[in-house]
Amino acid sequence: MYRTILFDLTDGVARLTLNRPDRLNSFTAEMHGEVADALDRVTAENGARVLLLTGAGRGFCAGQDLNDRAVAPGSAPVDLGDSVERYYNPLIRRLVSLDMPVICAVNGVAAGAGANIAFACDIVLAARSAKFIESFAAIGLIPDSGGTWVLPRLAGLPRALGMALTGEPIAAERAEQWGLIWKCIDDEALMDEAQGLAARFAAGPTLGLAATKHAIRGSGLKTLDDELDNERDLMRRLGNSADYREGVAAFLEKRKPVFTGR
Repeated sequence: MYRTILFDLTDGVARLTLNRPDRLNSFTAEMHGEVADALDRVTAENGARVLLLTGAGRGFCAGQDLNDRAVAPGSAPVDLGDSVERYYNPLIRRLVSLDMPVICAVNGVAAGAGANIAFACDIVLAARSAKFIESFAAIGLIPDSGGTWVLPRLAGLPRALGMALTGEPIAAERAEQWGLIWKCIDDEALMDEAQGLAARFAAGPTLGLAATKHAIRGSGLKTLDDELDNERDLMRRLGNSADYREGVAAFLEKRKPVFTGR
C-alpha cells in the first residue's frame, strides 16, 4: 500500500518503518501522509497494543527532505510554519497521545526533526553507532517537532542549549547518560531488544500501560494535589478492568497472567 514506509500489525505489535533509506528516511509530504494513514490504522484496529517505530537502512531519520521544498536561492519564500503545523505538530501529538506504549528503535543517525520525533516516543532504544543531531542552527532555524520543549526537560537547560546552538552530534551512549533515551544497545542486538520489548507490551495490561504513560507525561503541568487526585481517579477506573482482575488472580494462583487489554 505504501511507497515511503513499511507497516504491519502482528500479534498486537504495530510496526512502522520509515523506508526511504537512500535519503536517510527524511520526510516528504508523501511520507507524512503515509505515516498519518498508518497511525490511523493503529488507532482504528483493535488488535494494536504497542507501536514500534524504526527506520530502514543505515539511518533512522534525517528530518525534512529539503529537496521536497522549493528552497533554492531566488525561489519564493516557504511558509515553514505552515509545514510544521500541517505535518510535524500533528505527528508529535499523535505519538504522545496514543493509548499504548510507543517504542522507537533508532538504528542510525537521527537528525533535525528525526531526533525530536524519536524523543517524542515513550521508550527510545538506540544502536551504539546511532547519533542524535539538532541540526537546525546550521540552516538558521530552531528545533521544531517539540524540540524546544522536550530537550530541556530530558537533558537540562545547559545541554539543551548546547545541542541546539552547536548542532554537535550526540552519540547514543552519551544520550543514555544524559537521560535523552532509555537504553544504548549494541547494533546487532537492537531490533531483537526492541521486538522483545514490543512483544512484552503487546501481551501486557494495555489500559494500565496507557494510563501510566499519560499520567507521567501530564504530571509536569499539575500540582502534587492535582496529580494525587488524578492517581485516585485512574486507580478507581483501572481497578474495574478485566486486566486488573486477571493480574491479581494470576498472582494468587502463581501463574503467568493472560492480559487482554480490557
